[in-house]
Amino acid sequence: MINIVFFGTPKIALNSLEYLYNSKDINVLAVVTQPDKPSGRGHKISMSPIKEFAIAKEIPVFQPKSIRKEPDIQDKLKKLNPDFFVTFAFGQILSQEVLDIPKYETINLHASLLPKYRGANPIQRAIINGDKQTGICTMITELGLDCGDVCLKEVIDITDKMTCVDLFDIISEKSPALIEKTLTGLLNNTIIPQKQCEEGICMANKLTKEETQIDWNKSADEIHNLVRGIYKFPSAYFMHNGKIIKVLETIVVKESGKCGEFMRISKDGILVGCGKDSILLVKVKPEGKGEMFARDWANGLHK
Repeated sequence: MINIVFFGTPKIALNSLEYLYNSKDINVLAVVTQPDKPSGRGHKISMSPIKEFAIAKEIPVFQPKSIRKEPDIQDKLKKLNPDFFVTFAFGQILSQEVLDIPKYETINLHASLLPKYRGANPIQRAIINGDKQTGICTMITELGLDCGDVCLKEVIDITDKMTCVDLFDIISEKSPALIEKTLTGLLNNTIIPQKQCEEGICMANKLTKEETQIDWNKSADEIHNLVRGIYKFPSAYFMHNGKIIKVLETIVVKESGKCGEFMRISKDGILVGCGKDSILLVKVKPEGKGEMFARDWANGLHK
């Protein structure tokens, strides 16, 4: 039996925790997750999905504001005598003191094919950049940013219509088995972690507000990739009459037009000129309103 402590916070990590909890070879000693935070329009204090699962299964839960600065929690984790720490979208940087607690290693699941897309937003960046493939990998956690030795990788294809939500779901589904295989392989010495090559390193930095605004001077392909890459998280947008119009679905059209100009409105949507080709806006979310077909929003402007 492999004894672990699971570090995670958002929904994408939930399948992995549930899978490891149900594994006959894994014993989840405790869970470490971010503190409860206000969410939604009412700013109601909410637990993370990881905490909700842990409470339901009576797994001990720790919620440090910063685990690097909380020696009392570190001491409690030491007393559990874990073989491994497993981290997946935890949301805090671990100190060397924390990394030294498990008997063997701290294993992190990262949502890219390292060394490509180290950092906070690898899923979104892969789609925004128009990549045809990405993947997941398990790695030995070190103090640097996603720079540890890689244990296992799995490639995931990105289709032209795939959104970040679709990719989140695929990664959530594929990650649990890779984590379990990594833990058993390291314990049995059937996996030899490999150093990351220096070539191909690129960062997946957090998205800025400026990046989420559509620049009609860019190509239709680039705009389409932006819309897919940040679909609802937080959504690409443009301004119209002082209002934010979020764009949720688009189609690239091989037709020229003036950048940012509404070329025509049809039952299929609104055709807008771009730096190269044109983009058909299919679904939008106007400020203060719900999702709707772009044609309905456009038609409503003239009423």
